[in-house]
Amino acid sequence: MKIRQATLKDHKSLVDFQLAMANETEGIELHRPTVEQGVNAVLNDSNKGNYYIAEFDGKTIASLLTTFEWSDWRNGTILWIQSVYVMPEFRRKGVYRNMYAHIKEKVMNTDNLNGIRLYADKTNLPAQKTYETLGMNQDHYVTFEWLK
Repeated sequence: MKIRQATLKDHKSLVDFQLAMANETEGIELHRPTVEQGVNAVLNDSNKGNYYIAEFDGKTIASLLTTFEWSDWRNGTILWIQSVYVMPEFRRKGVYRNMYAHIKEKVMNTDNLNGIRLYADKTNLPAQKTYETLGMNQDHYVTFEWLK
């Protein structure tokens, strides 16, 4: 398995994964042209975030997006992991574990990166167990949101 930062050539896979994830996790059918533009925006502007993909035998099997949160308390950046998708036939085989290890190594080796955060649906107990197994804990914050 190879983990690498995504490039423009990964655009179609990333879009397909986002559409599949939204449908699987929330029963939402996203508007493909909007997702295509959103993925393209990240791929063309690393200030928005970075996609990473996992490949197995030359096939793209998983992706995730990291975005940035500035922490004045730490004088550094926290990476948020978002938009995680692993193809169903590759789940429970260590794919996300390897992707997480790749991101964690990046944080450990970059002075101005100070940690990793992510959010999980309250009902997604398998995901929560995976994150806890990797040494993450549920912090003391509650996430609130307002979305247009």
